[in-house]
Amino acid sequence: MTSTSTVKAIPDGMHSLTPHLVCAGAADAIEFYKKAFNAIELARLPGPDGKLMHALVRIGDSMVMLVDEFPQWGTFGPKALKGSPVVLHLYVEDVDAQVAQAVAAGAKLTMPVTDMFWGDRYGQVEDPFGHKWSVATHTRDLTPEEIQAGMAQQQPC
Repeated sequence: MTSTSTVKAIPDGMHSLTPHLVCAGAADAIEFYKKAFNAIELARLPGPDGKLMHALVRIGDSMVMLVDEFPQWGTFGPKALKGSPVVLHLYVEDVDAQVAQAVAAGAKLTMPVTDMFWGDRYGQVEDPFGHKWSVATHTRDLTPEEIQAGMAQQQPC
């Protein structure tokens, strides 16, 4: 039997890989992401207890899904887990302005913005919910050899 469905396997506007963040206070996280990263809220599904079962925001050209913590289902955010090994990377037009905006919104600066050997101007912040963000503006196109040489200059002698 041949399917004649017009449903797309990957919905319009979505990419193959989409971060899905667990936050203690997902509704507050949405408001923070609006202030820090100019997020646009696209969907919100509150559960019967007021916690968010699902939410969707767009930051730049990418989607980010959010959900509240639900310990009874084994769903914990980075603060409950005492950290996260994941860093979300965000390319922007003006990294200095974006990092300053995120810090003004309540993010913690964990790495000041600086020019990096791989050709990006780059910094890192941690949001109030424990998620780590690297933010960058690409400033120089470099060959792999130029990147390698730049990295070697960064290494201790």
